[in-house]
Amino acid sequence: MKKILSLILILSLCTAVKAQYRKDNPRALGDKAFNNKDWYEAAFYYRKAAEGMSLITRQSIPYSGGGKSAKADTKMAKANDRAYICYRLGESYRGYENYLEAEPWYFRVIEENNEAQYPLSRLWYGVCLRANQHFDEAIKQLTQFNLAYTGDAKYKAIAEKEISNCRFAKEENQYPILIEVTKRKGAWNSDGSDYAMWQRDGNSYFTSSRFVKDEKTHVNRIYMLPNKDGGQPEIIKFKSDNNIKDLEYGTPAFTPDGQRMYFTRWFKVGSKSTYAIYTSKLTGTEWSTPQKLNSNVNADGFNAIQPFVTADGKRLYFVSTKPGGQGGDDIWMADLNGDGSPVNSTNLGGDINTTMDEQAPYYDVQNQRLIYSSKGFLGLGGFDFFESSNADGKWTSPANMGYPMNSAKDDLYYVPDNADPNKFYISSDRESDCCLNLFELMDKRHLLTGLVLDCDTRKALDGVKVSFVDSLTKQTIKQIITDKTARYSFDVKTSRPYKLVLEKNGYFTKVLPVPASGKMIGDTLFNPEICLQAFKVDKPIVINNVLYDYDKATLRPESKTVLNELVTIMQDNPKIRVELAAHTDSKGSDAYNMRLSQLRAQACVDYIVTMGIPESRIYAKGYGESKPIAPNTLPNGKDNPAGRQLNRRTEFKVLKLE
Repeated sequence: MKKILSLILILSLCTAVKAQYRKDNPRALGDKAFNNKDWYEAAFYYRKAAEGMSLITRQSIPYSGGGKSAKADTKMAKANDRAYICYRLGESYRGYENYLEAEPWYFRVIEENNEAQYPLSRLWYGVCLRANQHFDEAIKQLTQFNLAYTGDAKYKAIAEKEISNCRFAKEENQYPILIEVTKRKGAWNSDGSDYAMWQRDGNSYFTSSRFVKDEKTHVNRIYMLPNKDGGQPEIIKFKSDNNIKDLEYGTPAFTPDGQRMYFTRWFKVGSKSTYAIYTSKLTGTEWSTPQKLNSNVNADGFNAIQPFVTADGKRLYFVSTKPGGQGGDDIWMADLNGDGSPVNSTNLGGDINTTMDEQAPYYDVQNQRLIYSSKGFLGLGGFDFFESSNADGKWTSPANMGYPMNSAKDDLYYVPDNADPNKFYISSDRESDCCLNLFELMDKRHLLTGLVLDCDTRKALDGVKVSFVDSLTKQTIKQIITDKTARYSFDVKTSRPYKLVLEKNGYFTKVLPVPASGKMIGDTLFNPEICLQAFKVDKPIVINNVLYDYDKATLRPESKTVLNELVTIMQDNPKIRVELAAHTDSKGSDAYNMRLSQLRAQACVDYIVTMGIPESRIYAKGYGESKPIAPNTLPNGKDNPAGRQLNRRTEFKVLKLE
């Protein structure tokens, strides 16, 4: 929210600043704004100072937008002054989290050998690289910083955390969560920040710092927009507040009946902003004069922001800097009485909160699930979404909700869609250098389910061990034993490669890759039935449709496709040894048929070995016409084509289980 205030300030200052710049020293004005932590204003003035020194971004700066080289022109300014302006510009842009603009200025400090003067420049350069998703280069720079830096240990700790974030982000980006993220179109987003949405009664309420025509400025207000009809959002106005200047409103939350709204209200005096949580009641179509909540929530001298009311209306979750927390912004909880007033407040403790900032809580009463944003845990950078469950009064360890739910920027204000259980909304600046936007997310995670059958009888198989395995780590995520229904089901949450391993005594083990997509019915993925092939040691199994040209042992192309099934069985069952046998009918001499069958069996084995099966696990055996399974001739002595067809067969049998 501080970031949003700075944006509003700079937008209103731009016109006045341009006029004032001509008669004032931009460096001095930049220093004044910098000391007040007015990062936008500071960046504006320092940029003017940089232009005066011909410090225009050069093409040699990695990942920057290019521009005319000013290598020779930099001699016009003293080296110390150049380094000062470059570092201050990097700090100012980073102050309002514009890492794209900050990155090249830190690089300039390093490139011109000014690290001794500004020893943290490489650290912040690495942070910018991470935020701009240049993870490998970020790891390199941050590692180099830690090897060389001898100052305050807290900065080395920041570098270590950022290195961990980079590695985590690389893994997450490679195998994202099955969630589709789309920036909301139309009037939902504007030239300012748009964030903190709440749905009820077919409408969406959200905060926006878009330009307000009546007030002739960008200012945070709460807006209402119908979910279906679209149009332009309408500002929510509160009684008796219309004539009060410099007030900002945001982050609306409603009681279940919709008759009471909680929100953050703040104003700025000088360089200091004061935040508190207020409430207003709806009478007819008018919202009453906002009332500040009592000291259980709004402690004197401390900020309280971002209220969230539970679906049962009994509790208020909020964010505060007041004493009793872990440090920075913390998540708190207050019980509400009948008139909506907080009767107490409790910090959620060190399992949820960290020494860094936590914000924007959402609590699902039915599932006892907390979703909130934090900078204090391993993540992708900025504020990341984390999830924790409450069991018997204890919180589970917060779990990062992964990419693309999270990004390298700030991600806050989770809220589910009221009509679609697979849809939800977040606020993120992932596509902006300055501002939060509203995004719509579709949950594509699904249930992988199926039925296990006997391949021969087509009957349901119980007692099958079905394992859901991570193909990369070989770790078993979940394992079940089928019951009489012979069904299995597993949650598929990411695009990581997974496989199913099905095992039962007396059956060949089967390993199947989990499909990345499939036929969707609701939120369930229905797969084809999986059958397991039964076997007994030394009992032959016919391989159908292994075909050869007449009087030859050369495999036809379609025969190789059939033999691939045996290759798969041997790959999935590495402990078996197999005999592959070929048989003929009675036409021809015994010696001829024996020789032909051996050549045909060997042709099969040779092909299977080329597919990666060791020769020690399979050998060829030709039986000629010695083991018929049907008469070659009829009882009347005439030829029996059907019988001879059955006798011209290829079989395999398991010889040994190691």
